Amino acid sequence: QVQLEESGGGSVQAGGSLRLSCAASGSIFSINAMGWYRQAPGKQRELVSAMSNSGSTNYADSVKGRFSISRDNAKNTVYLQMNSLKPEDTAVYFCGYSSDWSRYRARDGMDYWGKGTLVTVSS
Repeated sequence: QVQLEESGGGSVQAGGSLRLSCAASGSIFSINAMGWYRQAPGKQRELVSAMSNSGSTNYADSVKGRFSISRDNAKNTVYLQMNSLKPEDTAVYFCGYSSDWSRYRARDGMDYWGKGTLVTVSS
């Protein structure tokens, strides 16, 4: 089992920045994928950004150039730096983990999920 704990959500005005963190614990494989996904009201969960343990990344087109994913493998932690936030970025953001490193390329391929953290961007 893997447990994921997200932090860093909150409310911000359009154009602002937030940084999300997700710490994984439990049965962590050294080779893995971790990432961020979001779900807005009335919509399906979608990929924001994901990353393999070796550093390969994947971003949704809607966040390219504004969001940046990074990892600290020693701490089993993944971060999401969100800049130039827009009202349409408002959603619950979920952290995901998979022991299959290639899942960073999938739209929704993680095996474990955190409880989510709310990000609200006002205009």
